[in-house]
Amino acid sequence: MNRLRTARVGGLQIAYERVGDGPATLLLHGGLADHRAWGPQLELADELTLVAWDAPGCGGSSDPTEPFRMEDYAAALAGFVVTLGLECAHVVGHSFGATLAIELALLEPARARSLVLASPYAGWAGSLPPAAVAERVEHMLGALEQGPAALAAGFVETLFSANADPGLLAQAREMVEDVRASGARAMLHAMAGCDLRDRLDAVDAPTLVLHGSEDVRAPAHVARAIHEAIPGSRLTVVDGIGHECNLEAPAAFNAAVRSFLRDVDGR
Repeated sequence: MNRLRTARVGGLQIAYERVGDGPATLLLHGGLADHRAWGPQLELADELTLVAWDAPGCGGSSDPTEPFRMEDYAAALAGFVVTLGLECAHVVGHSFGATLAIELALLEPARARSLVLASPYAGWAGSLPPAAVAERVEHMLGALEQGPAALAAGFVETLFSANADPGLLAQAREMVEDVRASGARAMLHAMAGCDLRDRLDAVDAPTLVLHGSEDVRAPAHVARAIHEAIPGSRLTVVDGIGHECNLEAPAAFNAAVRSFLRDVDGR
């Protein structure tokens, strides 16, 4: 059953899933994904209103006009929050979505009640050496030219630990193979050009950084640098888990999110 809804934000159609009842909580997926990446987190709807969007260019959302920078994604997200009447929400972001969550908190602090940054970057330019950023861009642009199967090949395996359930890799591969090249290019260039390092100390929303110990996409030093730069943030490391920590260890991930958001709300 398709539970997706749509909203008009500026010139974009944004698709999203909304479930639950409680404090509003945005779920922002990573790159080469869509709202389906949050399947295991829907159990949190027993105490939260979960809104999982498809970022512009992903899933059921319309493609942005390139170039579309990280601040453009954040402006679209802020407009989305207003359109849905959420005003201020907890923001849970994974990977690209974590960078976007930070950008939203910097652009419009009143929209972010708190931040949960899972497998985060301060933008690729803000977290990785220039040579690594250039290699990622070159590789992924080349793979996009060859089609979805080439894009998924070799990439999906880097998202999980060596002991991950093969079924999780199959689910991730399905999302990657559904990616539209135009949307993927926009996200790729937005991440490659984003450097939030020098602005992290301006984040004043309560923040939880979640990280898998076996993450090779955003290694441990990346998460720790973000944690150390955001005043008062907490850091939780899930042992034995890769980049897709919310999929590979949903029980631990959900428990950490529940505990943190209850503390923020005083529940």
